[in-house]
Formats: sequence, C-alpha cells, structure tokens
Amino acid sequence: MNANAVATDRIYNFSAGPAVLPESVIEQAQKDLWNIRDSGIGILEHSHRGKVFDRVIEEAEADCRKVGNISDDYAVLFLQGGASTQFGQIPMNFLGPDRIADYPNTGEWTTKAIKDAKKFGKVNVPFDGAAENFIRVPTDADLEGKLSPNARYFHYCSNNTIFGTRYPTPPRTDAPLICDASSEMFSRPIDTDRHVLIYAGAQKNLGPSGVTLVIIRRDFAETANSNLMEMMDYRNHIKNGSRYNTPPTFGIYIMGLVFKWILEQGGLESMERRNAAKAQLIYDAIDESDGFYVGHSQSWCRSHMNVTFRLKNPDLEGAFLKAAAEQRMDGLKGHRSTGGIRASIYNAFPRAGCETLAQLMRDFANRHG
Repeated sequence: MNANAVATDRIYNFSAGPAVLPESVIEQAQKDLWNIRDSGIGILEHSHRGKVFDRVIEEAEADCRKVGNISDDYAVLFLQGGASTQFGQIPMNFLGPDRIADYPNTGEWTTKAIKDAKKFGKVNVPFDGAAENFIRVPTDADLEGKLSPNARYFHYCSNNTIFGTRYPTPPRTDAPLICDASSEMFSRPIDTDRHVLIYAGAQKNLGPSGVTLVIIRRDFAETANSNLMEMMDYRNHIKNGSRYNTPPTFGIYIMGLVFKWILEQGGLESMERRNAAKAQLIYDAIDESDGFYVGHSQSWCRSHMNVTFRLKNPDLEGAFLKAAAEQRMDGLKGHRSTGGIRASIYNAFPRAGCETLAQLMRDFANRHG
C-alpha cells in the first residue's frame, strides 16, 4: 500500500491527546518498526544501551536543542511518568517545610500541581481563576503585590488544554520560573533562558504518550534536596543521560523524528505563524456567528492549540458533532469541565482541517440559527 493510499484513509483528528502526528513521521516509523538503519532489528527491539539507540537519543537531544535554541547550561531529559509526575517531582526536589513557591491557578492541571506541591512545602496561589471558570490567565497587574518575596520558584502552565487559554508571554517574576508547556511545547518560540525548568508530556504536540521532555538548568538541578528517591532526583537523570533506567525508547525515537520535522518546516517562528493562522480560521467563525457560537476564553489569551467554544443552544451540540463526524472530523467533544466543543489543532494538524471545521460551523449556524 503506498503512502498516498494510507493518507486517504485518515480523518481530521481534533483529539486533545494523544493527538495528531506528522504523516511523514508515521510513515518513517512504519519502516523503522521492522528494520531501523539497516540493523536488521526494529526500533521497538533495540537495547537502550546499544549503538543504534545511542544514535537515536543523541540526535533527538541535538535536534531538540536546535529547535528550542537550548544552550549547554541546560540538560535535556527524556523521562517517564507524564507531566503529572512532574507535579510531584518538582516540589519534591526544590520545596521543603520552610520553603514556598508561587502557583497561579489557571485550570485543572495547575489545580493538581498545587495539590501535589502542598505535600512538600508551602504554596502561595497569587491568582485563582476557578471563580471565573478559568476564562483567562492572570496579567502581570493581577500578580502585582501578591507574589512571595522569597519564592523558591514560580510555576505556571503556559497553555491550558481544557479551557483554551494561554499566556501570551511568560509571567513577570523575580523567582526562578518553571513552566508546564505540555499542550503547546514547540508550537511557538520559547525563551528558555528565562526559565530554570520547562517540561511537557509528549502526547499533545511532540510525540506519543509515555515520554516527558524536561529541560532543566544544570545549576538549578544542583540545588535539589538531598535524600530523594533515586528515580525522582533530576541529578541522576542528568548524570546518566536519561538512561538511569530503561527509558521509553520508542517515544524518544518518535520525538526525535518530530524535532526533525519541525526543523524541516522552518522552526518555531514558522510554526507560530502557521498555528496562529489555523486558529484564526476557527476563531473568525466563532466571532462572526452573531452569538450562535460562544468562545470560552477571553480573546486576549486565546489558545492557538485548543479552541474551546459552546453553541448558544446546547441542545444542538449533539447534532453538530454528528455533522462533523459525517465530514470525517473526530475528537471535537469538549472536556467534561466545560462541555461544548474543543478543537485541538497542534503543530501537525493540517490547515485544511481547520478550514473544513470553520465551513461546517458557518453552514450549521445558517441552518439552525
């Protein structure tokens, strides 16, 4: 079966994660599952300490550094446990009974991160969007006068998958900055040097589930607490090049292919332009609907990765989803926290899918408005 035939069988996948991957990456993986680099063995079967995987992980790290313009002051780690493990690992390493960290609450994932951080130290929540159902992120003015003077770090989630909000720029703080970038990692340029730690679960924008990218400044890692579980100590993973134990080899391999694909597309500046244009197609359909569709997030902090909206008449949502499925669109049902519709349009999601959804939205509003 040729690649074009395979492509015709694929529908528009709006899933929030695990999510769409570049088709060229999937096609390469099909080949390498059987025999990677003429080794006679597929990628799933190679030792994590063999020469073939040595090259895979070395190239993945090198390409990650190229994509993100990451200096050698930072370690690039490929870890297990998803971003949710980082909710606990970060405070386990850097908090304590007499230490405090700032955690603005902008959605479900920061709520969970705050809960875990409180098990290891003190937490200050300088902004809580729960009362507004997380329709926005804080401005710098919202945070002014509410930050801890001696915060160990400031933790924020740059893009909120469920509610469809994002920080247009990193928040202003004097504390070391830590970012959960899971649902938008490498969708736009990121100022690594402003952060001491950036982490992202792969399954939304970087690769398959099962691997987590962690970018951590080496000198910050050295300030971690002592007497940690070996697997929870970032210093062990840095020392062992992400191979303290058997790493998620297939996930790292796919992530490496995705990094190469991003570079081929022109890098993060190109990604940002493409993603903004794709998202605008759907936001225009919302804004031009005379209230038939209602966006969840405030316009100034709308996500380019997760477009969330409701129909003014919620009884029509089932019919809308059915109409979308008939046009080969899947994964549009909103999260249970918000209801409505959610279109997740990560880096690899094609512009044609956004055009198809926007046209359906206009046609559906004309029929039912």
